[in-house]
Amino acid sequence: MSIRLALVDDEPLVRAGLRTIFDADPSLTVIAEASDGDEVQALVDSERPDVVVMDVRMPRMSGIEATRNLVRRPSAPRILILTTFDSDDHVYDALKAGADGFVVKRAEPAELVRAVHTVAAGESLLYPARIRSLAARTEESGDRLASAGLSAREGEVLRLVARGLTNGQIAAELFVGAETVKSHVASILMKLGVRDRTQAVIAAYETRFIEPGQ
Repeated sequence: MSIRLALVDDEPLVRAGLRTIFDADPSLTVIAEASDGDEVQALVDSERPDVVVMDVRMPRMSGIEATRNLVRRPSAPRILILTTFDSDDHVYDALKAGADGFVVKRAEPAELVRAVHTVAAGESLLYPARIRSLAARTEESGDRLASAGLSAREGEVLRLVARGLTNGQIAAELFVGAETVKSHVASILMKLGVRDRTQAVIAAYETRFIEPGQ
């Protein structure tokens, strides 16, 4: 099955370049384009993309606000944020809003394609060092993690997720089955009330459950 993509960027040349890159992969199909975040909801309603590849900065509605609107929907698509600079505070806000990952526009075509496949598969595209550096600029009360009631094992799993490990890699690290790790991750997300791994990691850093230097 082909992964259906929607491209959202106010620069026509950027959209054209992305379309060329993604059309070269037979498993990807660009089904729709939009030039601003305020067009995204209607596009998703009509075209039902699997992944929305969206610029973080646009004139009328940012990718942050568009992400926030999309993730409120019961069957939201996966969201991959595009950015010019990987240290952009707006990227962090988009991740907090519910985006599944981000990639810089200057990335190699293979990296862009890999990023789409990662989020389409239900994984979060984590760049631990970059998320750590962005999270270090902000801090919230630790009550969110303290009151979540994570078990000791779930705490271990969350720390490994924050290092960017996949379920399989975590399973190997902890000498347990991949399904066991998957269950732990699902429990962590439920207890924290977050959409996916990215938001769980952000919460862990912001509350200093994991120190940004770790």
